[in-house]
Amino acid sequence: MPYTIDRIIEDANFEEVDKRTRQSLTDHGFGVLTEIDVKATMKEKLDKEMPAYRILGACNPAMAWEAIGVEPRVGAMLPCNVILRETSEGIEVSAIDPVASMTAIENNELKQVAGKVREALSEV
Repeated sequence: MPYTIDRIIEDANFEEVDKRTRQSLTDHGFGVLTEIDVKATMKEKLDKEMPAYRILGACNPAMAWEAIGVEPRVGAMLPCNVILRETSEGIEVSAIDPVASMTAIENNELKQVAGKVREALSEV
């Protein structure tokens, strides 16, 4: 089972795709709670070069509230990570598939919430 929802944006600038992704997340009720610049971190910590790679920790508060209400420890799996990475084909935007990630938890109500989150992230 695939564990991410992916899209390649061709002929685009990394920072522009980042801006568009954040706006689309906002438009679909998500906020970005965390951000990790993996490229900068690898350079700083390991003195290694790599293409642009950024992790955005996205959260839709209403859906997070619903998920925590039916499964209080699900917070260990939040927020939903969205990555932007530079590839030879363009900028890849990948979001965690919440349905795939929630298969580890046996809770049918949570799976319904995960389906709603998957639908929203697919639109983003």
